[in-house]
Amino acid sequence: MTKESKIPNPTIERLAFYSRPLEALLKGGPPVISSEKLAGLCGVNPAQVRKDLAYFGEFGVRGVGYEIRDLLKEIKGILATDREWALCIVGMGNLGISLVENENFKKRGYLFVATFDSDVRKIGRQLPCGLTIEPERKIGELVRELGIEIGVITTPSRAAQRVTEILSDAGVKAILNFAPIQVRTPESCIVENVDFSVKLENLVYHLERLYKGKRSA
Repeated sequence: MTKESKIPNPTIERLAFYSRPLEALLKGGPPVISSEKLAGLCGVNPAQVRKDLAYFGEFGVRGVGYEIRDLLKEIKGILATDREWALCIVGMGNLGISLVENENFKKRGYLFVATFDSDVRKIGRQLPCGLTIEPERKIGELVRELGIEIGVITTPSRAAQRVTEILSDAGVKAILNFAPIQVRTPESCIVENVDFSVKLENLVYHLERLYKGKRSA
């Protein structure tokens, strides 16, 4: 088996995509799925599905396919989505509120257990989900008290690095950063930067090439 440290990030991302149709089929459908069928549902080619799964061992039966229940269980184990994770979110603007109120995260085991903001006008406000917006000065206390392992940042860019340092110093092990700036963390803390403008630029790049010359026709 290939060491997990050598596994490409796109492979990990595709595993998450594979789990979505498998979950739907588990609720009502055939018990077995072929790599061709799974690939078609996920928009990749069958060879890619087989290659991605091969990083983690042998799955399925050649010429038959994969037992959906078993494959989904294996993927959840690989992605560590077979357990619950405690999250906090810092920056309770529109994006922060929409994330914490999204029930899909809870269904997948991602539990928002604390919310924080620096704006005194927001602090103390109770959200529909039942959480109260806490002041940033309580991050360290609540991270330790609630066993928070993942922090989500939805602050303006000017505050993102400062908040990152507060979270990592408090013991948060991973950070998902939505602020439009690359934040730095110590080696003990993993960070994933999500920049919507980068995603849009990638989309526009492909859009321009797909329709190049057609819009003026």
